[in-house]
Amino acid sequence: MNRIIIVGSGFSGSILARKIVEELNRPVTILEKRSHIGGNMYDKYDKNGILIQKYGPHFLNTDHYYVIEYLQQFARLFPHNAKLLSFIDGNYVQLPFNFTTVQQLLGAKQSGPLLEKLRAAFKGRDRVPVLELVKHSDSEISAYGTLLFEKAYRTYTSKMWGIQPEEIDQYVLDRVPMAMNYDEHYLNKDFQYLPEEGFTKLFERLLKHPDIEIFLNTDALEHLELDRHGHMIRCDGKPVDCVVYTGAIDELFGCKYGTLPYRSLDIRYTWYDKESVLPCEIISYPQTSDCTRSTEYRKMMFDSSRARGSVIATEYPLNYDPAAEKGNIPYYPVVTEESRARYQMYLREVSEYENLFLCGRLAEFRYYNMDICIEHALQYFENIRVYLEKKTHG
Repeated sequence: MNRIIIVGSGFSGSILARKIVEELNRPVTILEKRSHIGGNMYDKYDKNGILIQKYGPHFLNTDHYYVIEYLQQFARLFPHNAKLLSFIDGNYVQLPFNFTTVQQLLGAKQSGPLLEKLRAAFKGRDRVPVLELVKHSDSEISAYGTLLFEKAYRTYTSKMWGIQPEEIDQYVLDRVPMAMNYDEHYLNKDFQYLPEEGFTKLFERLLKHPDIEIFLNTDALEHLELDRHGHMIRCDGKPVDCVVYTGAIDELFGCKYGTLPYRSLDIRYTWYDKESVLPCEIISYPQTSDCTRSTEYRKMMFDSSRARGSVIATEYPLNYDPAAEKGNIPYYPVVTEESRARYQMYLREVSEYENLFLCGRLAEFRYYNMDICIEHALQYFENIRVYLEKKTHG
């Protein structure tokens, strides 16, 4: 293997691999545990010609056009503004929650005075986290925030994460703030796209380089060795210049401080012999007892003219268990006060190894959105560049 090892071929690992070979002129080996590249962005066409994102729906949303420019080197992108609804009290309501939602939940007549108060209280702000509504000094704004929180956020969060929202990091609750207008964009980002041919094709081109070597179906933990005495991490017993690790950090250290909690998904598919099933591409279900959302992938395709029928993918969250038949893929780190403290224990271990770098949602135990993950990888490359150049020049 090459002397630079990258564990994982999601956006973090793949972008860093490409940057290293192109800008540092150094060969890279990628160790990928799954049978495919692309991490959770992996997609493929099913037998009916529908492009399915195997691990749930992903969109390119960013306020930084340099992210789009970078990805355009490897794929044709088309503008796509995701449309979502939430099924509450037997009706479809607007998501993100906005002024339309207020009228849908309260009725047009009762919503009038509240809309005036919301405009005045949050003048100049596009979006406001629901907890800010709940804690507002105005009783009517607070009452509506509480209504929204109890009907949607509490129920969805407790089902999605397996704990009550009071226990989860507030960042999770703030990810989907209420729009202070009639904006229907799920995320308030300037640039929103999807790759015409899907994410897998993008990753194939991103990783197509003579100096990038990829081993699929390869568990990196069977090859990596922690040499604490030498303050280095080795591969197959041999010294390497650096290891970029994007997997679950607790597993790298044999879970010596206990396991970090991750949530996984059981995704179930239903095919329908018609071109449209749902009123929009994604429906969230905060009030059901088991599933969280359904996605109709045909509605996300650049060209669905050759597709037959439509597929609905419904997600059922469960705890991550690497030994289980279902739920053996870690999707989301469950960030709580306790898990954050445990992660810090692992982070102190990492500091013992000068050639070990952590990048990505699992390794850094942070709930990165895709745009943040891409931006972070592009910026994180500088850390690796400085280290390798210093090592090369003594």
